[in-house]
Amino acid sequence: MDRKKKILDILRKRPLILDGATGTELFRRGMPAGSCPEKWVLANPDAIKSVHRDYERAGSDIVYTCTFGANRIKLAQHGLSRVREVNRKIASLTRQAVNKKTMVCGDIGPSGRFIEPYGNLKFEDAVDLFKEQIRGLLSGGVDLFGIETMIDIQEARAALIAVKELTDKFVMVTMTYEKNGRTLNGTDPLSALITLQSLGADAVGCNCSSGPDDMLKIIRSIKPYARVPLVAKPNAGMPKLIQGKTVFDMGAEEFSRLCKGFILAGANMVGGCCGTSPEYIRQLKKRIGNSKPIMPLRKSISALSSASGTVLIEKNRGFVIIGERINPTGKKKMQEEIRKGDLSFVRELAGEQEAQGAHLLDVNVGVAGVNEKEAMVKAVNTLSSINPLPLVIDSSNPEVIALALRLNPGRSLINSISAEKNKIKRLLPLAEKYGAMFILLPLSDKGIPKASGARKKVIKEIFAQAEKFGFTKDDIIVDGLALSIASNMEYAQETLKTIEWCAKVFKCNTLVGLSNISFGMPNRKWINAVFLKLAREKGLNSAIADPESAKLADKPIVKKIIRERKNNVSAIFDYFLKASFKEKGKPLARGVPVEEKISRVVLEGGKEKVEGLIKEAIAKGRSPYQIIERTVVPAIVRAGELFDKRKYFLPQLIASAETVKRAFDFLEPYIKKDRSKRKQKAMILMATVKGDIHDIGKNIVVLILESNSFRVIDLGKDISPARIISAIKRFKPDIVGLSALMTTTMIKMPEVIGLARKEGLKCKFLVGGAVVNKNYAREIGAEYAHDAIEAVRLAGTLSKT
Repeated sequence: MDRKKKILDILRKRPLILDGATGTELFRRGMPAGSCPEKWVLANPDAIKSVHRDYERAGSDIVYTCTFGANRIKLAQHGLSRVREVNRKIASLTRQAVNKKTMVCGDIGPSGRFIEPYGNLKFEDAVDLFKEQIRGLLSGGVDLFGIETMIDIQEARAALIAVKELTDKFVMVTMTYEKNGRTLNGTDPLSALITLQSLGADAVGCNCSSGPDDMLKIIRSIKPYARVPLVAKPNAGMPKLIQGKTVFDMGAEEFSRLCKGFILAGANMVGGCCGTSPEYIRQLKKRIGNSKPIMPLRKSISALSSASGTVLIEKNRGFVIIGERINPTGKKKMQEEIRKGDLSFVRELAGEQEAQGAHLLDVNVGVAGVNEKEAMVKAVNTLSSINPLPLVIDSSNPEVIALALRLNPGRSLINSISAEKNKIKRLLPLAEKYGAMFILLPLSDKGIPKASGARKKVIKEIFAQAEKFGFTKDDIIVDGLALSIASNMEYAQETLKTIEWCAKVFKCNTLVGLSNISFGMPNRKWINAVFLKLAREKGLNSAIADPESAKLADKPIVKKIIRERKNNVSAIFDYFLKASFKEKGKPLARGVPVEEKISRVVLEGGKEKVEGLIKEAIAKGRSPYQIIERTVVPAIVRAGELFDKRKYFLPQLIASAETVKRAFDFLEPYIKKDRSKRKQKAMILMATVKGDIHDIGKNIVVLILESNSFRVIDLGKDISPARIISAIKRFKPDIVGLSALMTTTMIKMPEVIGLARKEGLKCKFLVGGAVVNKNYAREIGAEYAHDAIEAVRLAGTLSKT
């Protein structure tokens, strides 16, 4: 029996028990603080073997290899280059340590770099570096894989794709969530579940970052939508710093008692993360080992996701509008911008459609003379980073669709798959590989069927082919195929018949391209509105439409027109040919102050526009310092406030920060001319501490300090204590600012301060970051700044004392 089948067979009978923390167990066995675990266990193989054996004896069915950071990027930081060999050896040590019944899980953690568009690591490079690690783990004899502690859904996707392209072994993917229930990059648990289970993860869940209480809420919230087993690996409560060491506040008995709730909530695989030990797993096994499991409640689900949102397409969930405007057909401005590689207009259209009530965004960037692949990559990267709406990939080129499906950090909808042989043959395998839903378009190589009976036949033929790839009716949306009534009034009736049959007989989701019905007609928006109302009465539950126009379907006048003509389709549309329908629109706002435009661009992350607006402001007599202090800085502070309130997430904050950076870079020559006139304030040395690659908060603080005339030396991120001390000696700053985002790296702050005092350095320290607070700062001998504005205020105060 292969391991995947064995795992699934066990899960039908009882939960699988995972292991607990590895790092703390290695520390107990002599691993020095700050060591590379992978390097240390290779030099001390008996230590890691004893950890695995202890977990096995405690009751773990699955133990993880000590390869969390064994990728090319992280190993290089410790002088290790033979990635495949490192992973092979460590996996072999794990296999040697446990008996054949205990399964070995190849552990894969984050790469340590952000993937584009948030960082400079290309998606395919991420896939390749994970493949390098996976090949080593496979040669070392692992039984399954665990991709864990992911904050970036795109990185989780890269690792999952890497596994799936090399092996069919069982693979778990677990994300790590903040107190607000989202990852640091803004992904919610449901969106992660929909994305990952569709892409082929065999189990999905969460680990680290929180104790059992908070994690239990997540498991409960996603269980109704899961079609794969769920995984929970919570910490032993929340971390606290005691005498310079990070400790967790929950004992083994309480941990196991609370973890019983995971089984009742529907988790199928349970273990421990930070702060847990073999004793925690022993008590966990005793408490839940023979519990009756709740297997996945669904075999399929009609749902689409982005990196930060999910849309459920079900009849009881309300009507779904797919925004149609991101399509260059007939739009000269969009065509010109796509040719130039400028997607600012596309961004605007996405934001407008979201604000007007669209649930999904159709994305078509096909323009003559443009490399459609490159344009689609740019569009997917841009839209997925600034907009929460799932994407509909609209192209006639299967290669473009394949690239978009691979890069889109969510579950996509393909627009569309027809019965045309060259398309169905290429697109169904792509949809299967990437777990996409698709719009089923009832046309074939013979052309467009005009009558509903012929359309039904094509729908059945396409679905029969799709079933061979494992698709269900939950994975499709049938296009009723709206044709222009300008050619024949009967076309509308045939479309309505097709929709009604799909909804009531074939029982699947339905859709129309709404604007097609009125092509070549007067009063188009009203024709669209009336047809939409008629179609919804027949069971239509989604439409590709202008979201603003779609709202007209609920106007009383539409109901009246339909009622007076007794639902006679020909009579209704004949009325619009004769009637003169006019509606007064609201005039566009004029005279918006340039400061407000700049502020809006910063908040929306529109870096392409900011330089032009600053030129406009300077031409109107605003000084560079006025622009910075009265407009740019307040806007980025507002973005920070939205981030704190979790209305913005890391992607939006990064986009705003990049816009501010471009504004500062543009203004720098102007500022230099004036700098001699302004008195320079204190010098501040800034750094994100060793092991922490998250520097967005620190970068915002740097920008705002500089705008307030402080001299700033920015060392960057992942900076060792020794390097910080060396820089203090060299530059002699008045203040040193330290940033940390994780509990595992914040302990570097007291290490830096301790070394500075030992060296007799008198500079003052200012600390900040998501895991830091005022009490912690006071304990380590520093001041605490909650945000950039407070950092400026404290810097001014500290430089005077």
